[in-house]
Amino acid sequence: MSLAYPRRQRQLESLIKKFGLSTDVGINWNLLDRALTHPTASDAENYEQLEFVGDAVVRLVAAMTLWEHFPQCSVGDFAAIRSVLVSDRVLSQLARSYGLELYLLVAGSAIADRAGQDSRLADAFEAVLGALYLSSNNLDLIRPWLEPRFCELASEIRRDPARLNYKAALQEWTQAEHKVLPEYKVVEIQHPQTNHERFFAEVWLHNQKLGEGKGRSIKAAEQAAAKVAFLALNHQGNH
Repeated sequence: MSLAYPRRQRQLESLIKKFGLSTDVGINWNLLDRALTHPTASDAENYEQLEFVGDAVVRLVAAMTLWEHFPQCSVGDFAAIRSVLVSDRVLSQLARSYGLELYLLVAGSAIADRAGQDSRLADAFEAVLGALYLSSNNLDLIRPWLEPRFCELASEIRRDPARLNYKAALQEWTQAEHKVLPEYKVVEIQHPQTNHERFFAEVWLHNQKLGEGKGRSIKAAEQAAAKVAFLALNHQGNH
């Protein structure tokens, strides 16, 4: 059944087409609309319950992808890779690749809260998966487009010694080598050139700056700085 608002219906159909799906495959449009409604836009009809379902769905799709395409991996590798695939950081990146922020209904102070945008997008992405799953009661509307993305990301993660979590990797290195944690210094850029560069971070160890980076959020800036530091240290260790 289509939505009562033709403009919103067209918006959601546009998103579905970005997933490579047909608009006449039995999608519950009311659920999809709800999946893209932040709690600030509606107290009752928002994405929170669908996010709960989608959290289980995305973990299942990730597990099935690893099982079918990377059978040589150990259970430990499965767990490590899946933890990255289902992280807010990766899910928000996937959400942006489909332009999900264009369809998410947000109101009030959340509109100006750019620092929380990654978390909102990750939550909405999970909610969309929940809506698609409940539309068919299976993964037929999800696996055709999400599994290839997870395959690509899993291959990248397996090639990456830091599993794409450079903060964790750098922390492990500094604890092993120096028994201390790195220190991050973050400032907000007053006039960022783009929204991707709102925060600037430096990572320090024993009064020595190891790296610096910029990001859309504090976490993203810290990850960028940690990546510079970790790759530099890894390069030094190989020589």
